[in-house]
Amino acid sequence: MTAKIETDTSEAEDAGKDGLEDSRAPLLDHLKELRTRIIYAILALAIGFCICLFFVRPIFDLLVLPFEQAVAKVSVDLVAQGKPALEGDLIYTQVLEFFFVKLKLALFGGVVLSFPVIAYQIYRFVAPGLYKKEKMAFLPYLIVSPLLFLVGASMVFFFIFPYVLEFGLRQQQAFSTGASVTLLPKVSEYLGLATTLFIAFGLSFQLPVVLSLLGRVGIVSSSGLKKGRRYAVVGIALFAAFVTPPDPITQLALGLAIYILYEISILSVRMIEKKRPKEDE
Repeated sequence: MTAKIETDTSEAEDAGKDGLEDSRAPLLDHLKELRTRIIYAILALAIGFCICLFFVRPIFDLLVLPFEQAVAKVSVDLVAQGKPALEGDLIYTQVLEFFFVKLKLALFGGVVLSFPVIAYQIYRFVAPGLYKKEKMAFLPYLIVSPLLFLVGASMVFFFIFPYVLEFGLRQQQAFSTGASVTLLPKVSEYLGLATTLFIAFGLSFQLPVVLSLLGRVGIVSSSGLKKGRRYAVVGIALFAAFVTPPDPITQLALGLAIYILYEISILSVRMIEKKRPKEDE
């Protein structure tokens, strides 16, 4: 009897050890897979950084284009008033400031350039845990997400940023004593403002993607989003005031864009809820 009890105890211990080893194996596999995906993402970012570093001057010229257009527009009005035109120079006050600005600009371009690869690596990591229909439902978002980011960045480049620059340039004035208030924009601050606006609008345009995914997995619902509309408006206003310059027009533009995207997200989640019974069948 004692021998039997000892045998049962040893078998139970062996089973427990086997179960522990079995639980460790999948965890190690997931960590290895995560390491592989992170390495691929870092390599994509490094390649994108090197490419953008090689083309950093054309990229810089492209980002400065709205500033040049704003300077030209304000200068036309000043000349019509009999005043001298603006010079429109960007300055830097530290020896290596412009060099580090180029590195930051190349890094920013590398992130944008490698974003599709990074998103695909995220998909490859989560795909083994998804059903086939869930994989097919997730894939379109990999295409829509970069497109929405480009739409948000284009909105900044063609509409918001030129207005902000023109508004800032028109704040210069001369006093009766002969002194004047003149804008001397630093190149680091200019590109910092540009990248901040691009990222803010680009990420804001991801709202339909995020809420649609949450609606697909059942975390949010269209009725819940409708009920939380008043809180969403407050959150949108705070976000717009935090990430944009102290300019009410820019804040209003970003807040209005996010609110429209919020309403689009409600419609998207509602469409997903209507299709869910058919998918379950």
